[in-house]
Amino acid sequence: MNTYDFAPLFRTAIGFDRMARLIDSAATAPEASSYPPYNIERTGDDAYRLTMAVAGFRPEDLDIVVKDNTLLITGRVANDAQKGEVLYRGIAGRAFERRFVLADHMVVEGADLRDGLLHVGLKRVVPEALKPRRIMIGGTTPTVITNETAQAA
Repeated sequence: MNTYDFAPLFRTAIGFDRMARLIDSAATAPEASSYPPYNIERTGDDAYRLTMAVAGFRPEDLDIVVKDNTLLITGRVANDAQKGEVLYRGIAGRAFERRFVLADHMVVEGADLRDGLLHVGLKRVVPEALKPRRIMIGGTTPTVITNETAQAA
């Protein structure tokens, strides 16, 4: 196994503590479970969709929480009485917990459960203060032109 020393990088970088923790946790994370399987798709410039196969789960069996740039999806199976004896169990119905690290300014737009697939919509919403601005020169009062104003002109 290769180990990387990122100390020289962080000697000149300020405020990247979260990135350092993310790299350390990714390097030391145990093998992740492959259950339940999922896809991550880009649906637009700043839009994404997480699709997770959760066959046998109802909406009330699933919990979606976003906290500290982490999307946590958990599933707990209700203990319904079986009507017959199961001879072979090929459809997994066990509880699970999946964590996804979200980039800054990622917002969960909503979730939908259809045909055994959980779809979670995500979008990057950059605050207006962080968007690039064009400053006009001249006049007594400074005029700020945002990207939307410049495109409309």
